Amino acid sequence: MNDKEIKRILCIEDEPEMIRLILGRHGFDVSGANGGIQGVKKTREELPDLILLDLMMPDMDGWEVYQQIKADEKTSHIPVIVITAKAQNIDKVLGLHIAKVDDYISKPFSPQALLESVEKILKNAS
Repeated sequence: MNDKEIKRILCIEDEPEMIRLILGRHGFDVSGANGGIQGVKKTREELPDLILLDLMMPDMDGWEVYQQIKADEKTSHIPVIVITAKAQNIDKVLGLHIAKVDDYISKPFSPQALLESVEKILKNAS
């Protein structure tokens, strides 16, 4: 990855502060969207390099957000990492194999696990 090129990450999550702190410390430009409706809107406006998406949000289900992002040709190429407390195996299988999300991180997660996933997905995407 070119060090000069700062990767932009959109965190669609009700508590983006911790993620912003972890990734910001490693040179990523992290913006937050509080909920799914704002997340879809910001995705279309900002066209981030990567989206971190929570499944459980008050206004719009994370899978609904994911489907809207993937259905829009302007945003369908953007990789998505699902971050959720819904850590049952069926959710992981749904996410990785059926919905084809790029990665799936269960809460609570370590800062290292988050960073490794983000770096791996961004490397594969470039």
